[in-house]
Amino acid sequence: MKKELQIFLTAIMFFTRIPCPKWVNHDAEYLTKSSKYFSLVGILVGSIGAIVFYGASFIFSTEISIALSMVATIYITGAFHEDGFADVCDGLGGGWTKEKILLIMKDSRLGTYGATGLFLILSIKFLALREVPDYYIPLILISGHSLSRFIATTLIYTHPYVRDTNDSKAKPAAKNMTLSMLMVSMLFGLAPLFLFKSVFIFIVLIPCYLSKMYLAVKFKKWLGGQTGDCAGAVQQLTEVVFYLSVIGLWKFI
Repeated sequence: MKKELQIFLTAIMFFTRIPCPKWVNHDAEYLTKSSKYFSLVGILVGSIGAIVFYGASFIFSTEISIALSMVATIYITGAFHEDGFADVCDGLGGGWTKEKILLIMKDSRLGTYGATGLFLILSIKFLALREVPDYYIPLILISGHSLSRFIATTLIYTHPYVRDTNDSKAKPAAKNMTLSMLMVSMLFGLAPLFLFKSVFIFIVLIPCYLSKMYLAVKFKKWLGGQTGDCAGAVQQLTEVVFYLSVIGLWKFI
């Protein structure tokens, strides 16, 4: 039990800014196993966003409350996945070989493709949440963050890690996903969906997974697999696709 707690806290420490006990460290073995708790971390991050939205809504407009909730989730994760999405945009946008793409993705500087992609995906995320009834936004936030992280773990399971360097902090977390670990991630990733009043909500799994497959095809073609940045890009895209899919369900079902 203590070992599992340490594995979970390792995931918290790696993917968020939330303080952890001093006895939790960047152990490579625990970091590799922590990928099964990515979705649970998503529940925690989404809950923080939901709490900020709910509290802010007593004082500010819906638009400001949504913006503050987005700021909270970005801050608490250190923009970890947003950075991965921007790196993928820069890499696939500016590179024409595997080596060049990986080099661009590793560059800490933000390029035109990355800046444009990041602006657009955050804008769509904000506008999509604005379309959701206020009383549903907290649950939507929690579900979007947990489900998108589960979908990201399926990329780790299906595609090999392709960076050759050993200096990447994300390497242990981006490889060696076992089926049992994937099942644990799925359990936490899908759990918030059961809080919705209709089973039709599970239809959103189709567009979310299709969006992952779209990126996975590109990653396979250009990289031969995936990196931590690729998983971050999948998380960001599927989170937005989830919000858009929910809006579509309310309009047509």
